[in-house]
Amino acid sequence: MQMNCNLYFAQAASPRRTSLGASANLAAVASFAKARPILLSMIVFSCTLSALTQQPDAPSAAKADTQPQADASGPIDQPPDESTESMFPHFKNSRFWLSGQANFIFQTHPPFPAGYSGQNSLSPNYEKATSRVLTLYTGVRLDNSTELLVDIEEAGGAALSTGLGLAGNTDLDIVRNPLLSKAPYLSRAIFHKVFALSKDRVENQRSYLSLFDELPRRRLEFRFGKFSMPDFFDINSVGSDTHLQFINWTTDNNGAWDYAADTRGYTVGATADYEDRNWGFRFAEALMPKVANGIDLVYRPWQVHAENFEYELREGLLPKKSGIVRLLAYTNYANMGIYRDAVVQFEDHSAPSPEPVPQITNHPWHITRKYGFGINLEQNLTQYLTAFARFGWDNGKTESFAYTEVDQTFTEGLGANGAWWHRKQDRAGIAFVSNAIKKDHQTYLADGGLGFLLGDGALNYDRENIVETYYTAHVWRGIYLAPGLQHINDPGYNRDRGPVLVPSFRANIEF
Repeated sequence: MQMNCNLYFAQAASPRRTSLGASANLAAVASFAKARPILLSMIVFSCTLSALTQQPDAPSAAKADTQPQADASGPIDQPPDESTESMFPHFKNSRFWLSGQANFIFQTHPPFPAGYSGQNSLSPNYEKATSRVLTLYTGVRLDNSTELLVDIEEAGGAALSTGLGLAGNTDLDIVRNPLLSKAPYLSRAIFHKVFALSKDRVENQRSYLSLFDELPRRRLEFRFGKFSMPDFFDINSVGSDTHLQFINWTTDNNGAWDYAADTRGYTVGATADYEDRNWGFRFAEALMPKVANGIDLVYRPWQVHAENFEYELREGLLPKKSGIVRLLAYTNYANMGIYRDAVVQFEDHSAPSPEPVPQITNHPWHITRKYGFGINLEQNLTQYLTAFARFGWDNGKTESFAYTEVDQTFTEGLGANGAWWHRKQDRAGIAFVSNAIKKDHQTYLADGGLGFLLGDGALNYDRENIVETYYTAHVWRGIYLAPGLQHINDPGYNRDRGPVLVPSFRANIEF
């Protein structure tokens, strides 16, 4: 059993200097003070269960096959021990899981040039904001093939410009609707069943998503309940974790993957996952929201639904180097508008009441289809250095609905293990992201239309290009500090605005 408490105190420079200012410190302290009762309750509850269930780690059972094997959901060939250090030991022989985390991310940006601003623009004035996410992870292994996982979460704080104005938003932890309740909510409730298809077994890294110490090498896994699609799809060992790695939406996830989710990033559905020695295939059927970026899901899966498919090949692209190739495809059916129809309706001046700007939501209830695909690559370059890349594409004619407003994306980056410079718990990374939208989407925004994230009132189009870098330093027994920096050219695909510089600072504590 492990208890993880991740605190992200992201503090950044004032408009005129790069040192941490008093205002940043006060903002972080104020956010922590608001979250303190929940956080303390989580810590006390976790420590109590730890005391009741504490027992020494049992020696691992002998494996039928000791050949190194890349786990389907974990890092690829990484000789250094990349397990995160915590204040309390892990109890691998426990049937139970209890962990908690509190993520605080503070970000700011200085003033930047902007020819104009609209309703959904990133503010060109100096801003600062602190987001927080508190999560309590629990789980119980019912038998050697069945488990139940339940998580409770509370999300609050604020986002730069309430999360508007960027396709690749700078903070994946933000709540995209500031009007949502700050009360705790059920984030995950997953029933997980594993069917063995072979007798030989492989070691499994226990986590809040899987409590098994080992799994059949060839197996079929079923999950049902409430979860987040990126829990199981489009995973990347050096570009998927906001706790210790990157934090931009389109660095950690494929921006063109408009995955089924409510405002908080969760959906209800089922997954099937077949895993073999060097490859796997997974499928998910999930519910879509009622409206773009909506909190309510539509419980009519025969009408509104999403399918996701992913094939994973655990083979490197370079000779004698480990790697993983993941191929993703998805299709969504929901009450989504069509950009071209909205523009045609706006340009029809013979209508009784012409609209002042195109409105993508100005249509009766109807079910339309959106589809896309993605490629996710990982490649070990050296013992301590891993390269990764993503490419994503969607049809672009249908309304961006659940994740972000991206129709095409390309990401490439590097992740480094601190063992390279004799600090095995440290991590560092740098990534470049280029996002784009299709012509119909461009015309809609240029005519003054609003998406659920973008809308400057006009658009002088160009790709939105982002560079992100971070360094996560382990300070002492599960305490991590992580400064970061993002540079964004043409925010919201607009050459008349930007560039924008967004520094941040994180602190991560694991118990």
